[in-house]
Amino acid sequence: MDTSPLALPFPSAPMVAGVTPRVARAGYKDWGRCDLTFVELAEGTSVAGVFTRNVCCSTEVELGREQVVLGRARALVVNAGNSNAFTGYRGREAVEAIMGQVAAHLGCEPSDVFVSSTGVIGVPLPKDKARAGLDAVFVAPECSWEEAAATIGTTDTFSKGAVATAMIGDTKVTLVGIVKGSGMIAPDMATMLGYVFTDAAVDPAFLQRLLSAASDDTFNCITVDGDTSTSDTVLAFATGNARNAPLASFDDLGADAFAAALHDVCRQLAQLVVRDGEGAQKFIEIAVTGAKSDESARRIGLAVANSPLVKTAIAGEDANWGRVVMAVGKAGEPADRDTLSIGFGGTWAARDGQPLADYDEAPVATHLKGREVRIEIDLGIGDGRATVWTCDLTHGYISINADYRS
Repeated sequence: MDTSPLALPFPSAPMVAGVTPRVARAGYKDWGRCDLTFVELAEGTSVAGVFTRNVCCSTEVELGREQVVLGRARALVVNAGNSNAFTGYRGREAVEAIMGQVAAHLGCEPSDVFVSSTGVIGVPLPKDKARAGLDAVFVAPECSWEEAAATIGTTDTFSKGAVATAMIGDTKVTLVGIVKGSGMIAPDMATMLGYVFTDAAVDPAFLQRLLSAASDDTFNCITVDGDTSTSDTVLAFATGNARNAPLASFDDLGADAFAAALHDVCRQLAQLVVRDGEGAQKFIEIAVTGAKSDESARRIGLAVANSPLVKTAIAGEDANWGRVVMAVGKAGEPADRDTLSIGFGGTWAARDGQPLADYDEAPVATHLKGREVRIEIDLGIGDGRATVWTCDLTHGYISINADYRS
């Protein structure tokens, strides 16, 4: 599969104290690559997570929701090529076997082992392959973050990672994130498999608060195709090995800086998923202002971002702003036709409910020929604002998903 033309290079990502990633080949699919990722975490690691709301979710998601409440983690296992979703008791047995095997290896509780799986739905995860893959990964050498990011991918065309740092008092802490996702992407708490690792010491409850807030502004503001996966998970792990004064609230020194760094990593990862949207040729940013509320602005932005008519118009480099008007109107959110304004790349096509008399489509047409497109929507009825990211809809998306199981 060709690399997305919107791909960004993998960042220089340092190892995080208390985090050891390894990869191996379990052979979940007939492919010549590693497909099992194992990340060992130091004792005392805090964890937070957000999960899909898809009611047909996998056992991995069901158990993850229960485990994250406990606030502690010792390991993460990610299986690529098989989502283990809609597999009943056999799927649950496979996950519990993985948790038990890792727990025995590390000398921890099974509930300290988080498992994610991604790939084809409806095929139970083969326990024999998982067992052999874990035996291999336990003795594998530590790998780079780029290798770990490549291993968790399925239809991804490039490895996705992000890095940020923050100062907590006099202590510098590091955050590294990896993510997979390019299709079946729609915001509903989390929209892919994403993992953030930091050496900061953070109370689990506060880490959960920060991750949930960051997800709302990032992972929940992207869409590729409007479909919410059965396996969507975002987890954040804080080992505490930086030995900073633990963060438990925004009253603590450095909490704001850490929150900003976490938000930055989540934003980078979320945008990378859109850049690898299946068949994508253009990265689209939709900026909504003047809405009744921020949440209303986000819903309107997502209605535009999920519109096949808007996405295909962008793919065809057609400055058809009427499709944006249509999508705003169908969102079910407060809007006034006579105050609505639409623009592309800084050029307004319509203002206050009507086309501009001196509208020149030439600069808009030039803007749409680029790889990055910006749509501006001003509803003119309030102070709400939001930014949403998506990609265009091309024949490549159809080709990839029509052949997905082959």
